[in-house]
Amino acid sequence: MSEQVNIFSGRASEYLGNKIANAYGQELGKVSTAVFGDGEFQPSFDETIRGNIVFLVQSTFAPSENLLELLLLIDAAKRASAKKVVAVIPYFGFARQDRKDKPRVSIGAKLMTNLLVAAGVDRIVTMDLHADQIQGFVDIPMDHLYGSSIFIPYLKNLDLENLVIASPDTGGAKRAAAYAKFLNTDLVICFKQRKKAGVIESMQVIGDVKGKDVVLVDDIIDSGGTITKAADMMMEQGATSVRAVCTHAVFSGNAVEKLVKSSLQEIIVSDTMPRKASEKVTVLSTAGIFADVIDKVHNNESISDHFKFTTIL
Repeated sequence: MSEQVNIFSGRASEYLGNKIANAYGQELGKVSTAVFGDGEFQPSFDETIRGNIVFLVQSTFAPSENLLELLLLIDAAKRASAKKVVAVIPYFGFARQDRKDKPRVSIGAKLMTNLLVAAGVDRIVTMDLHADQIQGFVDIPMDHLYGSSIFIPYLKNLDLENLVIASPDTGGAKRAAAYAKFLNTDLVICFKQRKKAGVIESMQVIGDVKGKDVVLVDDIIDSGGTITKAADMMMEQGATSVRAVCTHAVFSGNAVEKLVKSSLQEIIVSDTMPRKASEKVTVLSTAGIFADVIDKVHNNESISDHFKFTTIL
């Protein structure tokens, strides 16, 4: 007899958990969270999960309570005799801390995976990691999905006459090159130098953007400084239009204000983080992708199609 699937969500990702559960064909499971006077909290499942495969949807963006809540849910599921526990982490927080880039710092991404494994998770499903090598930080299955399966169909439907793909920095060149190859377009790269984290000292565009409809591709927009500066420079160099595609809309501080005031015609993001569509911001849903992966994991079917840019849901 096939094991039953239960889909639950932490509080921070309930909006997406509901969409994933609906796309899968069931209601989101019920979770209660008791909050004590000192701020401590205790989540609990309001239905039996004994012998079932439990999928827990929770992105680990700030505050760090979201990560702690996911760890507590994993532990609770294991203690409630779930057969398997799968953490569905649309946005994997701390992924930018994937190495020691200066003395006496932690490797935060490694610590996060250690905590998840220690809590008892059997599998991790995530999307557009900032650094691919994080998959090697664990000895359990880690399915790394790509937002391109929703972004590329959208870009194709825009039918831009002189499309060119651009990366806002050299670190994202590989990702942008994959988009350019699939869409059969040229690639432009922005080279930037920083004074310190979040502060750009200089930037220059490598490639021709004159008369082009530019699409900047990145995994994360945080403060918005890099992407807006890149867009403004490209318009100054004769681009017809500039758009941005970003999987994880962190949008910290006054990022939204910067984006709205910038030369960007449109910012296309996913719903891995709770962002409402607003002026210039278009939100595409990842729920169908995650629901399909949940179905395939449950039925022991291949999910390799989700690792290709040709996947269209």
